[in-house]
Amino acid sequence: MYGPENSIAPLEGITVVSLEQAVAAPFATRQLADLGARVIKVERPGAGDFARGYDETVKGLSSHFVWLNRTKESLALDLKTERDRDVLQRLLQRADVFVQNLAPGAAARLGFGAGELRERRPELVCCSVSGYGEGGPYTKKKAYDLLVQCEAGLVSVTGTPETPSKAGISVADIAAGMYAYSGILSALLRRERTGEGASVEVSMLEALAEWMGFPAYFTMYNTRQPPRTGASHSAIAPYGPYGCAGGETVFLAVQNEREWERLCREVLGDAGLATDGRFRTNTLRVENRRELDRELERALADLAVSEAEARLDAAGIANARLRDVRGLLDHPQLAARDRWREVGSSVGPLAALLPPANLSGHEPHFGSIPAVGEHNAKILAELGLEARS
Repeated sequence: MYGPENSIAPLEGITVVSLEQAVAAPFATRQLADLGARVIKVERPGAGDFARGYDETVKGLSSHFVWLNRTKESLALDLKTERDRDVLQRLLQRADVFVQNLAPGAAARLGFGAGELRERRPELVCCSVSGYGEGGPYTKKKAYDLLVQCEAGLVSVTGTPETPSKAGISVADIAAGMYAYSGILSALLRRERTGEGASVEVSMLEALAEWMGFPAYFTMYNTRQPPRTGASHSAIAPYGPYGCAGGETVFLAVQNEREWERLCREVLGDAGLATDGRFRTNTLRVENRRELDRELERALADLAVSEAEARLDAAGIANARLRDVRGLLDHPQLAARDRWREVGSSVGPLAALLPPANLSGHEPHFGSIPAVGEHNAKILAELGLEARS
């Protein structure tokens, strides 16, 4: 799958300086580091990125921080001081990319706004990640993941009919980080062709609004928005969890009429169900979901979950077991594909997953997770400056 470890990494020679904290920007820059970029993470002296203090679960380290910050170099700077602002300005004279996700306007007030930086160095790629973007009534509004999920309408379509729920992961941060990552790559590709850098702006709200495309169009051209359906699908049936013998559950998904017919004939043993007037089309099945679910649960109730899975697989019907997080960690597919590696840290080696994009000829280099200011002496020496005592 991967080539020799000494092959040229896609972003080898690219230096990224990131004034970052929490999730969105660190997620973007970690992926740049996975591709071989040198990522210098600028943190506050002492406590550093506040995500370091979210928990102490990973042998005393924060689970968020371990996930998002491998391979980076940590430079601790107090940007309230002229001396440390000068250090960052010097560093940016050598950088290819500058990323920041400070509070709205904070980077510009410190002298690190994209316009000012690119006026001096037009070839620089500057990426700003914010909650709601520049301009408009929400420019200065505080934006945390849950709150953006609410503003984007995600919470209104997630959960059970009775209870709206947020996503179980930081989906607004992750969406923004993914668009920052791809936006930076696009800007670097254009720079290779034109020599010109770019200002890339990503907001969490707009990133998540893109991911809300299905419910947005459904609502725009309908009289109502998609209902909350728990683990089922608001617009496809059958789709979701169904009980089997012994209290176990199988999840299945039917995407078209051919699959519906095969499910009835080969799994449920009732070919006539496929042409039942209540269930002939997906729209009818959604309208009559309760009756449909009763038919499926009646047919599956006496099957062990392993037998139900075997029948579904043989019929070509997509299915899954509900795994918890430990089930993901122990997933046989991840093990079979050799997806786990190790990274170094101040508390010893830690497990890490390979990036999802498998690039032939490139084995990602997993560097250690840095301590706050661990690389100050090295980076300051490169700039011809003395490390502070």
